[in-house]
Amino acid sequence: MPAPLGGKRVKGVSVFRPFVFGNISRPIDSDHRPPDVPSDHSHQWTVWVKGVNDEDISYWLKKVQFKLHDTYASSLRVVEQPPFEITETGWGEFEMAIKLYFVPESGEKPQTIWHTLKIHPWGPDAEAQRVEKRPIISQNYEEIIFNEPVEAFYDLLTGGGGHASEKPSSARGKAAAAKGASKQAHAVAARVEAGARTAEIPLRSTRENPYSRDTEGKELDRMRDAVRKVEELIRAERETLKQREAALEEFKTSDESGGKK
Repeated sequence: MPAPLGGKRVKGVSVFRPFVFGNISRPIDSDHRPPDVPSDHSHQWTVWVKGVNDEDISYWLKKVQFKLHDTYASSLRVVEQPPFEITETGWGEFEMAIKLYFVPESGEKPQTIWHTLKIHPWGPDAEAQRVEKRPIISQNYEEIIFNEPVEAFYDLLTGGGGHASEKPSSARGKAAAAKGASKQAHAVAARVEAGARTAEIPLRSTRENPYSRDTEGKELDRMRDAVRKVEELIRAERETLKQREAALEEFKTSDESGGKK
């Protein structure tokens, strides 16, 4: 994408910004139903776009457009300031388009993401969720990558010293980044403490925020274990196949010998 009029791009640099989007849903208490809620609406839900750790993202995100199901009277909702969220009631699940508009300094086109509104329990403990009437949360982690942002937007993105979010595109840059990775990890907490704008996810998870380096590491371990199990199954199947082929060959040889008699 060409730089906007009067803007010069920062060559060879990509800056990413993480965020989360999703929804929370709760059953409507029949004994305390608001008078303006339709009788067939069974749940109240809130859908959002926000920072991974609830940090302010309005320095790069200008507004958010939520496209609801056409059965809603006003199906197109636009939120122009934080919190970027809307609350509604309903009875069914549906897929909604969420359009992200970036600040004017970015010169970037809007991007659309999709989210399926979840209001009913799912998963292995779905029945327990239903009986206990727990809130239903469906949330996703995502990253926006700004390739070679214009200088004015780059300053906004990295204001306060958020250079850890930069992704050098050259081989030399990648090598330098790898060399400083360990130092970077120890500096994350200090940058957040100082109020710097950083794209780093937290080192540890909290009850409100499951996205962290610790969670990422556990997920990688889980995937490695799964790969090892699959490899073991493949080896076992190959051994079984060899045994069956050997038995078949022996049967053919025995059958041919019997035929000659």
